[in-house]
Amino acid sequence: MIGYYILIGAIALVSWLVSNQLKRKFKHYSQVQLRNGMSGKEIAEKMLADNGIYDVEVISVAGQLTDHYNPKNKTVNLSEAVYNQRNAAAAAVAAHECGHAVQHAQAYSWLTMRSQLVPVVSVTSGMSQWLVIGGLILGAAAGVGMGYWVAVAGLLFMGMATLFSFITLPVEYDASNRALAWLKAKNMVTPEEYKGSEDALKWAARTYLVAAIGALASLLYWALQVFGSRD
Repeated sequence: MIGYYILIGAIALVSWLVSNQLKRKFKHYSQVQLRNGMSGKEIAEKMLADNGIYDVEVISVAGQLTDHYNPKNKTVNLSEAVYNQRNAAAAAVAAHECGHAVQHAQAYSWLTMRSQLVPVVSVTSGMSQWLVIGGLILGAAAGVGMGYWVAVAGLLFMGMATLFSFITLPVEYDASNRALAWLKAKNMVTPEEYKGSEDALKWAARTYLVAAIGALASLLYWALQVFGSRD
C-alpha cells in the first residue's frame, strides 16, 4: 500500500500544480479586456447562432470554473464571472462550452460515446477500488476463488472509469479547437486576446490529461496487485 500512497501523492501533486497554474492563467487573462466589449453570455449566444443552433439556452451558474454544457437540457452553463465579464478568459470559456454544444448538434462521435458511458461510470466508479481491495483481502493475489473474481470485477469497473477519462480528452481538445477557430474566423478577438484565450484553454485541457494519466496509473497499480503476485 505504500507504493499506492506514493503514486496517489505524486498524481495529486501534479494535479494541484496544473490546477493552480490554470487558476493563475485565468486570473491573468481576466485582466485582458475585450476590445469588442462583448460579455461571455453574448459571445456564447453569437457562436451558437453562427453555427445554426437556436435551441440551446445560455444560463449563469454559481461558482468558479463551474462552466459546462448540459446535453440533457441543452444549456450552456457559464459561471458568474464568465457570464458577465468581457475579457479574454471569459471569451475562451464561453466559446469552449459552445464548442460542446456544436459537437452535440453535429453528433460528434467521441461526445456520443462519452455520454453513453456517463450512467455506467457514475454507478461503478465509486465502488471499483473497494471491490479490488475487498478481493485482495479475500485472497485474490493468490488466485483464491471468490476473492479473485471480486477483484477482477473491481478492475473492470476501474477500467470503465479510465476509458471514460481518455474518451474525455478528444472531446475537450476538439471543443477548444472549435472555439479558437471560431474566435479567429469571426474576428471576435484581437491577436493579443486570441493568444490569451488559446493559452487559457491549453491549461484547462491539461487538467483532463493529468486526470486520465492518474486513472491509468491507478488501474495499472491495482492490476499488478491482483495479477502480479499470482504463481
